[in-house]
Amino acid sequence: MTLFLATLLSGFALILFGAHFLWHGMRSAVAVKAFPRSRLAAYILFGTAAAWFLYHITQLGPADFGQYKKILFVIFALVAVGAFYFVPDFLAVRGFAGLLLLTAHPILFSAYMQDVPTRLFLVGFVYLVIIFAIIIGASPYHLRNWIDWLYAKASRPRTFGALNLLYGLLLIGVALLTY
Repeated sequence: MTLFLATLLSGFALILFGAHFLWHGMRSAVAVKAFPRSRLAAYILFGTAAAWFLYHITQLGPADFGQYKKILFVIFALVAVGAFYFVPDFLAVRGFAGLLLLTAHPILFSAYMQDVPTRLFLVGFVYLVIIFAIIIGASPYHLRNWIDWLYAKASRPRTFGALNLLYGLLLIGVALLTY
């Protein structure tokens, strides 16, 4: 993936995400508040994150414990399946965090060794997303608490959506003008 494409796709994703909150505002409260404990979201997000992670296990080279990749694959596959049975609470949040972390790698890799100062608009945002994903992955109740805070006042969801939408537009502008 090129830096141009990574910046453009990240901008479009932020625009879509922000547009949802900007358009729906408080009407989306019920659906968003149900997300952390949603079984369907858990199956989709955690299942996708687990499959993507297991794919990465199959690509390990000798320097990365590649000689143990079959054992690692089986262990992590059992852990992923076991998570649905033994720790189903907030599994959607953990899957979301896993997908954010797995998505960060190709985006950051596209900016690696690029001598374009505007790449920092993308890279800085991705590092904030990584911090966010680590926090909610380790303590998923923080996302639930943040969602409760977000919907405590009617102006917050629209403001959050507007900020995401504006930053998405900024990323698209940076991509189109720079790369």
